[in-house]
Amino acid sequence: MNNSVTNTVRLFGAGLRALLILTLVTGVIYPLLVTGVAQGLFHDKANGSEIEAHGKVVGSSLIGQPYNLPLKKGQEAPDPDLKWFQGRPANGLGTNSFNTQYSLLLSGATNLAADSEDLVQQVKDAKAAVVRNNSVPGYTVKPSQVPADAVTSSGSGLDPDISPRYADIQVHRVAVKNGLPVAQVRKLVEDRTEGRTAGFIGEPRVNVLELNIALKDLVAER
Repeated sequence: MNNSVTNTVRLFGAGLRALLILTLVTGVIYPLLVTGVAQGLFHDKANGSEIEAHGKVVGSSLIGQPYNLPLKKGQEAPDPDLKWFQGRPANGLGTNSFNTQYSLLLSGATNLAADSEDLVQQVKDAKAAVVRNNSVPGYTVKPSQVPADAVTSSGSGLDPDISPRYADIQVHRVAVKNGLPVAQVRKLVEDRTEGRTAGFIGEPRVNVLELNIALKDLVAER
């Protein structure tokens, strides 16, 4: 009996030591090591790819933001604030219907097929809005100028970037709304246009948040 108790105590002690060691290695040392490496080598990405303006974090370079006017009474969706560059449509974003205690937006695609009448109508309406909103005195947007990213949402609905073509057709409208020379606004776009990653991955793009931060600073200088 004494040997049995002794063995039990010995096994319990060994198990406890293993638990403490594993907890120390996997719960303390490893997380600290990974965090340290991430902060040292990938500081920006590890912290969420934050974008700062005037010393404050205003968003992430990975997540798009809306630039809309306040919602009016009776409106289901707000109107875009046309003094800002606009990002891609976010038709795929849904609402939380499971736990209605919280008001949440869910990222995702529309899940509509290419031949869906609803999707075709969404694209037609979006194209008409892009033409209408970006046509100003002396500059008219043609339907053929409207790129695909101006009328379709991304797979997540949170795409932070737009194509240089979509940014370009917004230049005249943004210039008029803010009382700026077209050349200055176009230069903002050119300066913030990024090429393909590593020269061959993806497409050229413009980050809308970074572009609007630069626009705000330019307006403040007047």
